[in-house]
Amino acid sequence: MLNNFFPVNDYKTPENKKRTFWDKLTFGTSIYFNYAFLKIILSNRKLALKNKYDREQWALSSFNIFKLVENCGGKVHIEGLENLNAVKDEPVVFICNHMSTLETMVFPGIIAPVKEVTFVVKDKLTLNPIFGPIMTARNPITVGRSDSRQDLMKVITDVKQKLAEGTSVVIFPQGTRAIEFTPENFNSLGIKLAQKSNVKIVPMAIKTDFWAQW
Repeated sequence: MLNNFFPVNDYKTPENKKRTFWDKLTFGTSIYFNYAFLKIILSNRKLALKNKYDREQWALSSFNIFKLVENCGGKVHIEGLENLNAVKDEPVVFICNHMSTLETMVFPGIIAPVKEVTFVVKDKLTLNPIFGPIMTARNPITVGRSDSRQDLMKVITDVKQKLAEGTSVVIFPQGTRAIEFTPENFNSLGIKLAQKSNVKIVPMAIKTDFWAQW
């Protein structure tokens, strides 16, 4: 097991959290956030191109983004981590609503220290010149969305293979990102995949509205 950044079941950003000199100097502005975020991403990209962006580095860089959010005034509240620790020795399907890019950035810092995990993502993310090498390094399951039937068959096959190998999979069962949590917009793919592979489901609900500020 890697270093667990969240050893307790619930986490809240401390009310009296101290900010660094640079945080205070820039007042957590969008310029500072974007600069620091890009710096982390470019560092990760460099490691990925050298085939050094492993699970441990993925978790660490994700946690660094988590800390950046807090340093820029973001408030974080995580509940129910005991449910993650309860399945640390078995592959599962994580099912979650998709609100912003932020969840894909911070989830690895929460999940990867406990278990091997990957995402189902759009293939265009792996082709992005900046994010592509990072995403590819973590062996995601990709879909093109040009042929929905072909994408479905690919996801079914790839997810079953990942789960059989012991790798958990994060699925966002919505057509697109949404600022509102609307269960009616969720499809049942994640549940079906878990049933076909005879693994457990870990549902998650997130609200990452901090990202909209930047």
